[in-house]
Amino acid sequence: MTRVESNSSAGIRPAAGSGIQVEVVIVTGLSGAGRGTAARVLEDLGWYVTDNLPPELFGRMVELGVSAEPPITRLALVMDVRSRFFTDDLTVVIEQLRALGVRTRVLFLEASDDVLIRRFGFARRRHPLQSESADGTLSAGIAAERVRLSPVKTAADLVIDTTELSIHQLHRRMEEAYGGGAPAALQVTVQSFGFKYGVPLDADMVLDVRFLPNPHWIPELREHTGQESVVSEYVLSRPGAADYLKTCHHLVDLTTTGYRQEGKRYMTVAVGCTGGKHRSVAIAEALGEAMSAESDGAADVVRVVHRDLGRE
Repeated sequence: MTRVESNSSAGIRPAAGSGIQVEVVIVTGLSGAGRGTAARVLEDLGWYVTDNLPPELFGRMVELGVSAEPPITRLALVMDVRSRFFTDDLTVVIEQLRALGVRTRVLFLEASDDVLIRRFGFARRRHPLQSESADGTLSAGIAAERVRLSPVKTAADLVIDTTELSIHQLHRRMEEAYGGGAPAALQVTVQSFGFKYGVPLDADMVLDVRFLPNPHWIPELREHTGQESVVSEYVLSRPGAADYLKTCHHLVDLTTTGYRQEGKRYMTVAVGCTGGKHRSVAIAEALGEAMSAESDGAADVVRVVHRDLGRE
């Protein structure tokens, strides 16, 4: 695979060979059909996404990606009708990129007029071509955009009609097409905290371990934390602790399975005790270890953080 760069006369040309395989997905389609959602999905799948880049700069963007450390080899370029003369330029640049060995695909998103009109109504914004249409109506703007983008749709490698698709269904379609053959990892954060400092605002699930005896009241344990074995062994050996941990692990496992099916990629499990120093830290560490032990490395990426450790 070679690098490519901008050229004022030919658009792009090969530069020094890099041996790096580059993939480019051009995301375009009708306004309101879901380009923004598609761009966010591609970001979750590990693509570097840029919005509304002029076609004549595609080659330069590929070159910059290859030159970066580490190299950016999966580029998603989101285009819409605001690039007034992009239709002809886009076709030429795609042909040039493919001729240089850059794997280039075009995703075109569309939807029915009724659905597009309803979506614009919800968003309370004007269609980009509405003011240019003969009567200035939304319907006329959509019709004009269909005509202008017709050549791009014809050249597209994949056309997705989002009329009947939910966001989660679109996510799954995108993952099948651009996920590289493996499901995207679910990023799970297990976070300990102290209730007296407030519940984490971004928590998807909150676990309360204040029912366990507090090591704070044991003089020889007070100055230690739940990260130390002397405290964690005490906490995990209390009556009900092992059963609670097992139940929570099962509950989190059920939830993460549902999150993957719904196309969600991030989850925060908050484990709280009074001060966030002993019990919550010990349980969070144990839960994170149990989750990591059962993960094959592709299903989940688990990290454990302690929000309030050291605040006392």
